[in-house]
Amino acid sequence: MKAIGLLKYLPIENKESLLDIELEKPTPKGKDLLVRVNAISINPVDVKVRSPKDKVEDEPKILGWDASGVVVEVGEECKLFKPGDEVFYAGSITRPGTYCEYHLVDERIVGSKPKILTYAESSALPLTSITAWEALFERLEINTNNIEVNKLNNILIIGGGGGVGSIAIQLAKWAGLNVIATASRIETENWVKDFGADYVINHHESFKEQLQKVEIEHVDYILCLNNTDQHWESMADVIKPQGKICSIVENENPLDLNVLKSKSVTFVWEFMFTRSMYQTEDMINQHLLLNKISDLIDNGIIKTTMNKKLSPINAESIRKAHKLVETGGMIGKVVIEN
Repeated sequence: MKAIGLLKYLPIENKESLLDIELEKPTPKGKDLLVRVNAISINPVDVKVRSPKDKVEDEPKILGWDASGVVVEVGEECKLFKPGDEVFYAGSITRPGTYCEYHLVDERIVGSKPKILTYAESSALPLTSITAWEALFERLEINTNNIEVNKLNNILIIGGGGGVGSIAIQLAKWAGLNVIATASRIETENWVKDFGADYVINHHESFKEQLQKVEIEHVDYILCLNNTDQHWESMADVIKPQGKICSIVENENPLDLNVLKSKSVTFVWEFMFTRSMYQTEDMINQHLLLNKISDLIDNGIIKTTMNKKLSPINAESIRKAHKLVETGGMIGKVVIEN
């Protein structure tokens, strides 16, 4: 089968950073599905894992985590899907990735593809949807059955224009929250407003002063999707006493938790690969939440975050997509099909 892999960790401008290769088509066993991949999307994690380092692989390493496609074979323990089913998923960081023609994935982290979307539009969603859903409704414990109470609460989403932010804004609005998203360019500001943000502030300026201008003193929740170190003091400043902060961006320097102490603020991490990495007992929750995302899409409540589409799926296209994501200014998601 066709695949795109790497042996050396090189700058993306180097043609050897990602290579077109041939691999043997895998066979599913146990709870694994074999999926024919029709579209993929590129996430910051793809770029981070591929970034230059002094390491050489003995066998080609296949990156990629978002995919949509069709189930072609199932393992003997599979109960959720059958051949012919259309699916979308984000895979596992501990297994070979989705830059390939056929891919093995545990069915417990796979969802049914939204019916109204193309494969390309669907491939933009899994990793960011899982991240946003887990961050909002599991880590921050926002209750989706408590819409009237949520209407009285504010959430600040730092980095609203990226893949996770674009989904998180929509899910937070669906849950009833007032959403303040950050953006620093006019095109990003327009993007987050289009996805439902009630207010937009600039993450390069004082959070507190900007919030006070729209008569918001504190926020009940913060979802940090951009530079935890840079925004740490500002988050501590504007979070409400007994509020909750969740980040998906690992810190480079030690975080001073003491700045949260007087307010009794909860701080929690979100890493969407935790369940698949540790084979947790509740792995199937990702299957269930992806199906919920499909329902929300098909009912017109949320929409795809695809903003750029490339073709075909080969080393050249993926290098282009990595370069776009590496700039740090990508709005929404870049996907590759065919």
